[in-house]
Amino acid sequence: MAFPELTHVALTASDLGRSVPWYTALFGAEPVADVDTGTFRFVVWRRPSFGLHWFPDPAAGTFDERRPGLDHVAFGCADRAEIESWVTRLDELGIAHGGILDEPYGSGLSFRDPDGIALELFAPAPRRAR
Repeated sequence: MAFPELTHVALTASDLGRSVPWYTALFGAEPVADVDTGTFRFVVWRRPSFGLHWFPDPAAGTFDERRPGLDHVAFGCADRAEIESWVTRLDELGIAHGGILDEPYGSGLSFRDPDGIALELFAPAPRRAR
């Protein structure tokens, strides 16, 4: 039996008033849901299938990829050229990034959301003919 595909990612934000506009600008799309359950609030985008959660009683501390748990979230790009266009887009949005890093397995562009959560745009290296 094959393992099911990932359907969505949900991150916990410290301030939806700051994070929702940031992700809306990044995705170039409005959220499709904003629901207060009484215990927590969540906001969801359709593409990418991504959500933010907010809790009125947050745990102490901030994101750190060295702490067990989430390291980063990577969004797929077709090729390095697409990542190059994202450098321009992130610059237009005023989002700091580390520039494109090329490795034998692919190219990545890393940046952080308003809570410091590590995000990446990634394109695998082209396949070599055998």
